[in-house]
Amino acid sequence: MKALLKLVLIATFSYSSLITISISSELNHNFSNPAFSGQGYSNHVLSIEQLQHNREKENRERKEAQEAAAKREEAQKTINKFLTNVESRIYANLSKQLVDNMFSTEAGAPSSGTTVVEGSTIYWIRDDTANTITVTITGSNGNVTNLTVPIGGFGF
Repeated sequence: MKALLKLVLIATFSYSSLITISISSELNHNFSNPAFSGQGYSNHVLSIEQLQHNREKENRERKEAQEAAAKREEAQKTINKFLTNVESRIYANLSKQLVDNMFSTEAGAPSSGTTVVEGSTIYWIRDDTANTITVTITGSNGNVTNLTVPIGGFGF
């Protein structure tokens, strides 16, 4: 009986291996990355360049925003507010003295004057015959601004 079973099994396996037909085709390998395949390479390079540009731009904008925030924070410190206020009051006092000298009618008052403020030269001269004061401001870059103000020509 064992011999018969072996014979049936051998016959079954032999018959099934004869019927099996194998089908195959040629194997082709293509790189999907355009850097290797060459197809679409220019688009690939442009995409990479655009990504790098965007990343650099974001980093630059982030750095500029952080620097601006640090400057704002520094300007908001109490000591810096105080110094700005003191500087403003000093300039206001100097400009008041300058204007008082320009429009002074007292005997012995100067008829002209010069001062330098942060690299800009301010020169003024009073012309009593024309009843005008001419102010000439020469900036540190060489630009010149002239103002002619009438004396006593304002009515309030």
